Amino acid sequence: MTVFVHPAGICESSHVGEGTRIWAFAHVLPGARIGRDCNICDGVFIENDVIVGDAATIKSGVQLWDGVRLGDQVFVGPNASFSNDRFPRSKARPASFMQTIVEDHASIGANATILPGVRIGYGAMIGAGAVVLNDVPARSIIVGNPGRVVGYAEAKELDAPVWYQMSTNRDGTRLIQFQSHIDARGRLTAVEGQSIPFVAKRFYYIDKVMAETVRGAHSHRRCHQLLVAVAGQMKTVVDDGDSAYVFPLTGPEVGLYLPPMIWSMQFGYSIGAVSLVIASEPYDPNDYITDYAEFRKLVQLHVARG
Repeated sequence: MTVFVHPAGICESSHVGEGTRIWAFAHVLPGARIGRDCNICDGVFIENDVIVGDAATIKSGVQLWDGVRLGDQVFVGPNASFSNDRFPRSKARPASFMQTIVEDHASIGANATILPGVRIGYGAMIGAGAVVLNDVPARSIIVGNPGRVVGYAEAKELDAPVWYQMSTNRDGTRLIQFQSHIDARGRLTAVEGQSIPFVAKRFYYIDKVMAETVRGAHSHRRCHQLLVAVAGQMKTVVDDGDSAYVFPLTGPEVGLYLPPMIWSMQFGYSIGAVSLVIASEPYDPNDYITDYAEFRKLVQLHVARG
């Protein structure tokens, strides 16, 4: 299998993988590196300092400028726009261009705008016309201007209240209901020791979170957590590396238990929302897994070992 270049296309690079197709009026400069089985559609321009992984699809009207890095099986929709200089001036090139990284399996919708220097996480979905100003967590669904998280790709959203036990070989993520009493004086919710499936060693609160802000987007190696919306509400992603769910946390009478090796992310905070996190371990930065691809590899290794 060889590289196909349309008679009306230009490919100056010798670093193009087998099975890649470069169509009419596309132009690939000499320094570009393109993987196997890619589809470079009509009217695409790819500059020198660009790396494209295997099985990527780049639709018509896209320009990949110096510093753009696309992972494997990335989809870039028609007329999506990348940039590599926050303060461009004619005839004034910076010493180096900012890198914009799109991780494996991510998709970028038509006419989306990607600012320079951002990282779009594994499997993320950028909606058509979205403007991406900041890093995008893995599998996040982004829409709007400025782009904000509105969901989690391939996740099942569960309506509240739903008591759902995840099917997993590890200790199950689950919702825990606390004793709650309400009368004319207000509401009292008690979290008894036996309600928490671990020995608590750390408590912390999160508040003053803007609606477009995302918290979490990581897993823990050893730490167990219990998440409670003590005021307002938010949505919480639960991802065991195989299946993913979105749980709405809407009141203090419910806690979401997260065992180790579960990827979680919180988004969609209401105004005035306050969340309480009860943890089994003191803070340890080495306990965090912040790279989704690494998380998936560790999960697969854990399952293989039984």
